[in-house]
Amino acid sequence: MPGLPRPILLGITLSCLVASTAVQAKEQLVLAIGGEPDQGFDPLLGWGQYGNPLFQSTLLSRGRDLTPQPELATEWSLSEDRLTWTLTLRDDARFADGTPLTAEDVAYTFHAAAKAGGRADLSSLDHAQAVDEHTVTLHLRAPRITFVDQLMTLGIVPNAERDNGYSEQYGRQPLGSGPYQLVEWQEGEQLIVERNPYFYGPTPAFERLVFLFTGEDATLSAAHAGQLDIAAVPPALATKVPAHMQRLIMESVDNRGILFPMQPVNGEHAASGAPIGNDVTADVAIRQAINLAIDRDTLVEVALQGYGRPAFGPADGLPWSSRNERLDAPDLAQAEAILDAAGWRLGDDGLRYKEGLPARFRLTYPSSDTTRQLLAEVSAEMVRPLGIEMQPTGRHWDEIQREALHQDAIMFGFGSHSPQEIYYLFHSQHAGNGFYNSGFYANPEVDAHLDAAQAADSIEQANQYWQAAQWDGTTGYGLRGDSSWAWLVNLEHVYLADTCLDVGELGVAPHGHGWPITANLLEWRWTCD
Repeated sequence: MPGLPRPILLGITLSCLVASTAVQAKEQLVLAIGGEPDQGFDPLLGWGQYGNPLFQSTLLSRGRDLTPQPELATEWSLSEDRLTWTLTLRDDARFADGTPLTAEDVAYTFHAAAKAGGRADLSSLDHAQAVDEHTVTLHLRAPRITFVDQLMTLGIVPNAERDNGYSEQYGRQPLGSGPYQLVEWQEGEQLIVERNPYFYGPTPAFERLVFLFTGEDATLSAAHAGQLDIAAVPPALATKVPAHMQRLIMESVDNRGILFPMQPVNGEHAASGAPIGNDVTADVAIRQAINLAIDRDTLVEVALQGYGRPAFGPADGLPWSSRNERLDAPDLAQAEAILDAAGWRLGDDGLRYKEGLPARFRLTYPSSDTTRQLLAEVSAEMVRPLGIEMQPTGRHWDEIQREALHQDAIMFGFGSHSPQEIYYLFHSQHAGNGFYNSGFYANPEVDAHLDAAQAADSIEQANQYWQAAQWDGTTGYGLRGDSSWAWLVNLEHVYLADTCLDVGELGVAPHGHGWPITANLLEWRWTCD
C-alpha cells in the first residue's frame, strides 16, 4: 500500500513523536490527514490546487463564501475589457530565507506554471509583467471567468534567477512565504515542518507540525494508541472514537461517482497507450438505467455510515450547478423500460444482451480506498436486478492509468470550489487529459455552453451557461442528458482530533487532496495546560 511506512520504523517514529509531544504539547502537532503528493510540494505542478499550499502564499485567498480576499495582494482590479489583472503586493512578504517576495517572483511563477502543464489553468495567459517591485499585471489573450481562481490557488515561488530560486528540485525543497517551511521529508513516511520566521501573517500557534503518511488501518491504530493529535479516517472506521479524542466533521463538495467510457471500442489508444472505449457503457440507455437504479440515500448510510449526502452532479449546491438535477427515488421500472426500448434483452442467465453483447463491464476503484470499494460493491448490487453486471475491481492507480482509465468505468472523486473543474471534466478539448474527461466525452452543445461561460461578462451570467451545460432543455452532460457519469455521494470529511485541539470554524472542503482541513490552520489552538 503506497505511503505505508514499515511497521518497525512506524513504531519508532511514533514513539519518539509521542515523547516529544508530551514535553511540548502546545508546540508540536502530529497529523495523519492524507497522502503525500507524488510530485512534491511544487505549485507549478499542482500542489495547493485543492487546499492550502502551506509553504507558499497565494495572491488572494478564498473566503468562506468563496469570494476573493487579500493575501499577498492588498488591491486588485480587472480592466474593463477583462484582459488585464493589476495587483498591488504587500511590502512585508518574505520567503523563508528572509529575502523579499516581489512582483518579479509573481511574474516568474505565472510564466513558469503556464509552461509546466500542471493543474493551474493558465491557457488564457498571454504574459505577466512586473511593473515595479510591488505591482504586477497579468495579461490575458481572451476573457476567462475562472482565471481569478488561479490567483487564489497558485502558490508563488522564487524567481529561478535569484539565490535559492526555483529549480527542478523545488518540489522536494520548497521555499515560499507561507506560514511553515519544510525541515525534513522522509518520503513515504513523514514530513516535518516548522514555522517560517519571516511569515507576514499571525504567528502559528504550533512551532512544529509532523505529518505521517500512513494507510487507513495504521492511522486508526495510531489514533487509538494516543500517538496522533488529528487523523483523517474513512467513514467506515469512524464509529469508535478514542476517549481522549473528538470526532470532527467537515462539510465538503468532495464527491464520488462512476465515470463511464463514452466511446465504443474502435482500436484507438490514448497518448499514454491505454485503450479507449467500452461498447456497453457507450450506450446511453445503460448509463441512464444505472443512474435510475442506484439508491443514493442507501449508499450514504451503508458506505458512508451517514457521513455524507446523495450526489447527482459534480457541484451539487454550488451556484454553477442546476438545482433541478436530482432524482427523488430509484425507479427500476423506468430503468427496465429504457433498456427494453434500446434493445437490451434479458437472457436466461439473468444478464441482458444486445446483439450478443452482454451488459457486463468492470467498475474499477483504487484498491487502497475502502470507501470507494464499498461504493463500488454496493452500487453493483443495486444494478444487478436490471440485468447489468458491474464488476467491482480494485487496482493500484498506476495500473488504472496504464490499462483501465479509458475503457473501464472508474470510481472517481472530484469536487472543487471553482467551476473550472466542470470545464475540465466535460469539455471535449480535455478528453484524455489525465484523469479529467478520461471517458472521452464530447458534445458540441455542451462545449458551446462551457466556452460561453468562460467568456461571460459576469459570474451571474457565467453560472447560467454552466447550468445549461448540465441541461439546457434539450441536451447536457447530466442526468437528464447524456448521463456521462453516475454521481453517487458527497462526502463529509471525518477526523479524529485530540479533545485539547481547537480547530476553529472549519470551512467547506474541496476534494481531499492537499489537506483541506489545514485551510484555517492559523486559527488552531491547544486548549489544555
